[in-house]
Amino acid sequence: MPLWTLHGNGRNVEPGKVVHPSERLSWGATIAIGAQHVVAMFGATFLVPILTGFPVSTTLLFSGLGTLLFLVITRNKMPSYLGSSFAFIAPITALNAGKALETPLQITQALLGIVAAGVLLAIVGFIVQKAGVRWIDKLMPPVVAGSIVALIGFNLAPAAWNNFQQQPELATVTLVAVILFSVLFRGFLGRISIFLGVVVGYIVAALTNQVSFDAVAKAAWIGLPQFHLAGFGDGLAWAAVPMFLPVVLVLIAENVGHVRGVATMTEDPSINKHTGRALIADGVSTTLAGAFGGSGTTTYGENIGVMAATRVYSTAAYWVAGIVAILLAFSPKIGALFNTIPPGMLGGVTTALYGLIGVIGIKIWVDNRVDFSRPVNQYTVAVSFVIAIAGFAMGWGNFQLGAIVIGTVAALLIYHLGNFIARVRKTGADDGGPIPAVGQLGGDPHDVEAK
Repeated sequence: MPLWTLHGNGRNVEPGKVVHPSERLSWGATIAIGAQHVVAMFGATFLVPILTGFPVSTTLLFSGLGTLLFLVITRNKMPSYLGSSFAFIAPITALNAGKALETPLQITQALLGIVAAGVLLAIVGFIVQKAGVRWIDKLMPPVVAGSIVALIGFNLAPAAWNNFQQQPELATVTLVAVILFSVLFRGFLGRISIFLGVVVGYIVAALTNQVSFDAVAKAAWIGLPQFHLAGFGDGLAWAAVPMFLPVVLVLIAENVGHVRGVATMTEDPSINKHTGRALIADGVSTTLAGAFGGSGTTTYGENIGVMAATRVYSTAAYWVAGIVAILLAFSPKIGALFNTIPPGMLGGVTTALYGLIGVIGIKIWVDNRVDFSRPVNQYTVAVSFVIAIAGFAMGWGNFQLGAIVIGTVAALLIYHLGNFIARVRKTGADDGGPIPAVGQLGGDPHDVEAK
């Protein structure tokens, strides 16, 4: 039995239909769509190593390998590209006071945290595969999930400013370009506005002699990526592991959302049954990347945009994208080109990017109509946000807890303890009023006892 059946005549999508994961268009059209997925993931995937100090080619290699692993583990039924996760930026850069890592030792220490996060995510995936996602909804209701996602973005704000002020003019041009592309364009171009803004900023930097191409000229066209091994024998690396664990909550939210999104757009509810496998696959991919020098991975919303625009959900296109990414990773010249990106340009794009991570968290509240008249919801957000933005930290010798860990724990404890106390008081809600019903305007469906 073939991996994919041909959709219609293979040349285009039939009116009113979509190309399902088990279908494909002609190989020419499939390769073209796969190339679009490479473009869509490229902007975000290469930014993570640039911001963290990881080797670009290595990160690109493991994003491609991770994508192929994802397709295999989900039995070729879940279309997705696994690109570099922005959620890892904060704990990685925290090892160097909010800056990109500068030494191989720092990188090996960060890699252990990525491995730990990947293993934990895979374990969660196995549990979901057996028990379903209901327990995740209980642990991380919208007000908590939104807080954790948002605080990761806002915690990165000082890092954006550090780069911005180094070249404020270039940073401003890049930021304006990102915003204009997002506002002026719809569809695919609008979805890759960050990538296009980076292109504009880079062109301006090159024209104003703010980019040096000496390293690019010296780099070979073909060569092996630079590998690093996770620091399993490093005590400082183990002490940093707790900073990485809250990232798992973000990866869960992204993977679950991705699966549900594809199921909705293809009108195939059976796809939701693969949620556990998606989490396992991303966990395995992240673990592999962290073990050998790449950044953690996640399912990419940018590529969902490509699928929505083309109505092609064929996994064949993702096999193409993954293979192309692997081939590009074996070009040191491409890695050297990315390393020429000036800090001001990064400052401009990350000002928008980190803020957008925060907005994603806020959107979770809006979509789920979280009731912020409830004090427990107010304090869940208020305390966790101040902890993240101010950069709270706690330490005992070499063991350190950063703002993301503390903020995450605070959000979980305040919400669950607050609601526990409310139930003990038998008043129905911590503010003395009834808990809003599911679907009621302003209500949080996860606050309902019966759910």
